[in-house]
Amino acid sequence: MDQILEDLRQECLQYYDKFIQILPKMMVGFLVALLFVLTSSYIKRKMMFIISKKIDDPLLANFLKRTLQTAIYIIAILLFLSIIGKTGVVSSILGVAGISAFIIGFAFKDIGENFLAGVMMAFKRPFRLGDTIETQGISGSIVGLNLRDTHVKTFDGKDVYIPNGQILKNPLFNYTIDGYLRQEFDINIHYESNVKQALEIIQYSLKQEEHIIQNEKQSTISVGNLSNDGIQLVIRFWINTFGAKEPGYITKNKAIENCLLALENEGISLAQTSIEIITKNHANA
Repeated sequence: MDQILEDLRQECLQYYDKFIQILPKMMVGFLVALLFVLTSSYIKRKMMFIISKKIDDPLLANFLKRTLQTAIYIIAILLFLSIIGKTGVVSSILGVAGISAFIIGFAFKDIGENFLAGVMMAFKRPFRLGDTIETQGISGSIVGLNLRDTHVKTFDGKDVYIPNGQILKNPLFNYTIDGYLRQEFDINIHYESNVKQALEIIQYSLKQEEHIIQNEKQSTISVGNLSNDGIQLVIRFWINTFGAKEPGYITKNKAIENCLLALENEGISLAQTSIEIITKNHANA
């Protein structure tokens, strides 16, 4: 029994001597790691302040914040281990992390692709929340963006979740990113009608609609095809989607009703096929 206690005492003394030898390195390592954490955290706050101005999705902003914070702590631990002489442990950690990242990355390639695409779109957004977009035959308004997919609400009420990788790799049409959206419809008038008068009547009717842009983007009315039914008039106008008080399709409906009513009041005869609505997905914005 005495021999066992003596052996235990000798082992404790050896560990104590090693601890005393490594204590200065531990103090230096702790100070260096602490200084690194404080400095990196300060830089991280500055970065997040800048990033938050470009990202309007709180989920992505919080994710980037947590990712940076985790990376800071991991690097600080590796610095501490390196300073106290545990380079072998550091190499082992990095080796295991590298192998694990390769295996996980290969197994979840699509998830990783969508994740990276979401991060890239967070910094350079091809759209904002509420924008009207079209990609791969899907049209609608942007509802949200998360780490894997983009949430789009179609004009017929469907919720579509498009993987971020597909959005990044395929053409994306944003109809409202600059605030201007063009609407279009056709009216066919009879051959006996006064075309010049009809153009003036329609132009005047468009100017009476408050939601149609009158200065930056001018409305245009032109003569289109000539058919057995009559003369086609092509009406194009612009609306401002920034802070719009009503959806674009309502403004379009009002414009059509006002033009038809004004033409009827002035005695302009409509052709048998009197009106053709140019139906486009983005026209409902």
